[in-house]
Amino acid sequence: MKADEIKKLDAYFKRIFNPSMTVKARPRKDDSAEVYSGDEFLGVVFKDEEDGDLSYNFSMAILGEDL
Repeated sequence: MKADEIKKLDAYFKRIFNPSMTVKARPRKDDSAEVYSGDEFLGVVFKDEEDGDLSYNFSMAILGEDL
């Protein structure tokens, strides 16, 4: 993902969910970015370009031990 996309996603997550959330580039991956709440890793947001449409998909696993 490009830096400007990550910056827009970061602002979106802060505005919609929580100001402590951050979106960071992933090493060696350019189709996705990592999402954090403070220092805690939450999940990955993927860029999806299909049929000329652009969307972003957020994937977060919730471990049973965390409930």
